[in-house]
Amino acid sequence: MTPFFSLIAAVPVAALLSLLPPAAIAQDPQDSYDLYSFDDSPRDEPLAYPDWFKESFLYLDDDLQEALKTGKRGLMVYFGQKRCVYCYKLMEVNFGLADIAEYTRRHFDVVPLDIWSVEEVTGLDGEVTTSREYSLKTGTNFTPSIIFYDAEGREALRLRGYYPPYQFRAALEFVADGHYRRESFRQYLARGEGRMVFEPGDLNEEDFFAAPPFNLDRRRLPSDRPLAVFFEQGDCHACDVLHGEALREPEIYRLFDRLDLVQLDMWAETPVVTPGGERTTARGWAESLGLFYAPSIIFFDEKGGEILRLDSVVRFHRLHNVLDYVLSRAYLTEPNFQSWRVMHANRALRPTPGELVEIHPRD
Repeated sequence: MTPFFSLIAAVPVAALLSLLPPAAIAQDPQDSYDLYSFDDSPRDEPLAYPDWFKESFLYLDDDLQEALKTGKRGLMVYFGQKRCVYCYKLMEVNFGLADIAEYTRRHFDVVPLDIWSVEEVTGLDGEVTTSREYSLKTGTNFTPSIIFYDAEGREALRLRGYYPPYQFRAALEFVADGHYRRESFRQYLARGEGRMVFEPGDLNEEDFFAAPPFNLDRRRLPSDRPLAVFFEQGDCHACDVLHGEALREPEIYRLFDRLDLVQLDMWAETPVVTPGGERTTARGWAESLGLFYAPSIIFFDEKGGEILRLDSVVRFHRLHNVLDYVLSRAYLTEPNFQSWRVMHANRALRPTPGELVEIHPRD
C-alpha cells in the first residue's frame, strides 16, 4: 500500500500536515484558490500531453496487456479536448506534481483520446469505432474524463471532470491497491478525509432554495419544471466559490430561477423523498448516487428521471452550457449531453456531404 493516502486514512489531517516538510506543503497547490476560481472558456492554445503518455495505436486490449507485462495495475483511458481548460488543469496542476506523475507512471499506462476525433479505436470488447463514437458510448459527457480499467479489463473507477490533487491522488491509490473491489470511492474518501466528520455544517444559503420538508417525488405528481439538487457540505471551499462567483453571475442566476432548486447537506440525516419516490435521508441518497465531491449538482426532469450531473469542479462556461441543455428541454430528444453538443457543432460547421470533419465545439 502506498504511503500518502494510507497515512491520511489513519492520521488526522492536521497531524499529517505536521509530518510533511514545509516545502512539500507549499509546492502542492491543492488548496490554491485558482483550483476552483478560474476562467473556463476554451483556451487559445491547444493542449499538449505529458511526454510519458502512451503513444497508442488505440487497440485498448493490446494496451492493457502491454501495461500488465510491465508490472502495472491497469490502464487509464483519458478523454479530453484540445482547448479544454479543465483538461489543462489536470495536466498542469495534477500531473505537474512530481508524486502524482510518478505514481501514475508506476501503476498505469495512460492512453489519451480526443472526444471529437475521427481516429479509429478498438475497445476492450473488440468493437471498432471512432474516438468520438467511443466517447459517446462510454458516456464521457465532461472533459477531462478518466476510466480506469483493471487487469481483467473491467471498469474499476470513472472520474467525470476535473478533481483537485487530493481527490485525484486518492483515486489513483483506490484503483492501484484494489480498494474498488471492497468499497465505493465515496467510502474510501470518507475514511481518509479528516474533515468529513459526518456532522451537519453551515451551508451557503440562497433565497431560491426550497425550504424543508423535502418531498421531491415526481413520479406520482410530475412538475412543470426541471429540478436541480445541490449536494453540499459545511467547511467546503469549492462550495463557497460556487456560491460566491458562478451563482452571482446575473445570467446564471436568471437561468436557475427557471428551475426548482433544493440544497442538501450530503452528510446529514435530513429526511428526503427522492424524485423517484424513495424515502431516505440526504446522506443515504448521496451514498446511493455514489457522490463523493462537494458541491455536486444533479438535474432531474419533470417526471423524476435524472438528466445530468455535475460532480466535479465547475465554472461559468460549463455550467451555462448545462443549463442551456436542461432548460431548452434538449434531453427530451437527445438524452446524451455530448451528442447534443456534437449536433450543435455539426450545424455550425455544415460540412459537405461525405466530408469527415474533426469537431471541436466550445466546451
